[in-house]
Amino acid sequence: MSSLLLIPNLLRQLPPAAKLAVLTADSRHCGEDMLGVEDPVERARIVVDGIEGGKYLEDAMKRPLPPPDVDALQTDVMACVARVHGAHPDVAAILCECTAFPLVAPLMRRATKLPVYDITNLSRLMMASIA
Repeated sequence: MSSLLLIPNLLRQLPPAAKLAVLTADSRHCGEDMLGVEDPVERARIVVDGIEGGKYLEDAMKRPLPPPDVDALQTDVMACVARVHGAHPDVAAILCECTAFPLVAPLMRRATKLPVYDITNLSRLMMASIA
């Protein structure tokens, strides 16, 4: 299960001119085929960026895996958010693809004043549908 399953629904909730930012650990591995959107007009509303090149992802590739460095995660994710916002001021919501990003979702919400979605939202939706 991936939070990317939320993309079509989130796009429908946003105004037609608004964009959805998809933040991932490594945007080089998040191709268009993974987004679940075939309409080119809708696809143009999705901005994908990642924290590749940052300290958190570099540490996450080490074996044995060290404990998560939340400070590095915050630094890398917030730099990504700033980069996306600077390039696309029409972003109206953020979707986190990386399962580590819920750790900093509250910080993203406070800093951007935007709705931020992640795997926990999808999990809650799924559990509510069967509970």
